[in-house]
Amino acid sequence: MLDSHLRDPARLLPADPSTRSIALDLYARVADSPIISPHGHVAPSLLLRDEPYSDPVALLVTGDHYVTRLLHAAGVDLAELVLDEAAGRDARTVWRTLAAHWHRFAGTASGYWIEEELDRIFGIRTPLGTETADTIYEEIAAALVRPEFRPRALFKRFGIEFLATTDDPLDDLSEHALLAASDLPGRVVPTFRPDRYVDPDTIGFTGNVERLLAATGRPADFAGYLDALEDRRAHFIRHGAVSTDNGVEELFTVDLDPGEGERLFQAVLAGTADAGERRAFRGHMLVQMARMSVDDGLVMTIHPGVLRNHSTATHAGFGPDTGHDIPVATEFTRGIRPLLERYGLERDFHLVLFAVDETTYSRELAPLAGFYPSVYLGAPWWFLDAPDAIARHRAAVTETAGFYRSSGFIDDTRAFLSIPARHDTARRVDAGFLARLVVEGRVRMGAAQRIIDDLVDAIPREVFKL
Repeated sequence: MLDSHLRDPARLLPADPSTRSIALDLYARVADSPIISPHGHVAPSLLLRDEPYSDPVALLVTGDHYVTRLLHAAGVDLAELVLDEAAGRDARTVWRTLAAHWHRFAGTASGYWIEEELDRIFGIRTPLGTETADTIYEEIAAALVRPEFRPRALFKRFGIEFLATTDDPLDDLSEHALLAASDLPGRVVPTFRPDRYVDPDTIGFTGNVERLLAATGRPADFAGYLDALEDRRAHFIRHGAVSTDNGVEELFTVDLDPGEGERLFQAVLAGTADAGERRAFRGHMLVQMARMSVDDGLVMTIHPGVLRNHSTATHAGFGPDTGHDIPVATEFTRGIRPLLERYGLERDFHLVLFAVDETTYSRELAPLAGFYPSVYLGAPWWFLDAPDAIARHRAAVTETAGFYRSSGFIDDTRAFLSIPARHDTARRVDAGFLARLVVEGRVRMGAAQRIIDDLVDAIPREVFKL
């Protein structure tokens, strides 16, 4: 696992000495446990090609919208973070931009993670800033040419036992097949992400569905469309997939009869469906995804409550996943009911519900997971995978649903080097939360030891059927 380092060994743990002592003991049990990462966005090509990172910017800035969004908020044009030799903007220039604004990251999760990465992976303990930018850049750049800093070596060093990527249903998954046949320690598997084929408001929806039908040889009717999705799910299962991921702005489900499904399918495909019909089709497809999970065993995860691409100009200039996805209020209880009425009591159906609306934790999500055997609480996600937010999540849901209705930690990251930092953060916060329960006499020490062990191993294995 990772090297020892000089940062405070009790960071993120409770300040009270007696509680901190217990938390340290609990954390020590899992500090070096293997990482199970059932949902994330690391590209399989990174590990397959195993090419050295070109520079510190490619490693820690480019593509990490946790970082670029805060720089943008500080007035940095996203174009200034794109390497452009003609404009005199090389990697060192972009790195200096990050360093000049580094004070703005104090107290943020992304700032904490990067400091963890600099310390634990590169042994750099000098604070980043304008005066130290070049020195730190050179230290990282010198390390990146060494074989132990290539992606596959880091994968082993991080102790990753299981890593799920997120993939398009029409991906041939050849990279996954090659990874599975390689000597990479640990499993890397795909995740079925059907949004662009099931949401009629997606740009290019009709063309996407036509490509899906053509690739599977299925007819252009609703039954053929469902068969085509099932064909692709089977392809993913053959390549090791254990789950599907559905991203929706609104969690709305509706169970329709086949005739109405056919009518809506033809309307959305022709582009004549109104907003209400598109909403109904999208909601019905969540029910259909649940039916397919009951049939084929894939765990169904839903990530609702985010308005994607909030800035039209930014999306036009820089594309999606560039920092302007913004949370919205989310309702779960009524929205998910039609799906659960149909499949919520089905044996071996696993549905993991994530939220970025904290008001839903104790009011809706914990009660749902505390009754339905199929429902699990997704870990704090996107804006909430941070120390205080993780602690708030535990406090909000544990009294109603306990620890064993949760999913285990989900890092949900594209930034490969942040994976161990994020998992370590969750382990520390959970150790602190459990220590408080022990001190308050609410959980026995033996039970807390079992729980902390299970949170990083048995629980994610059970939820994601590993």
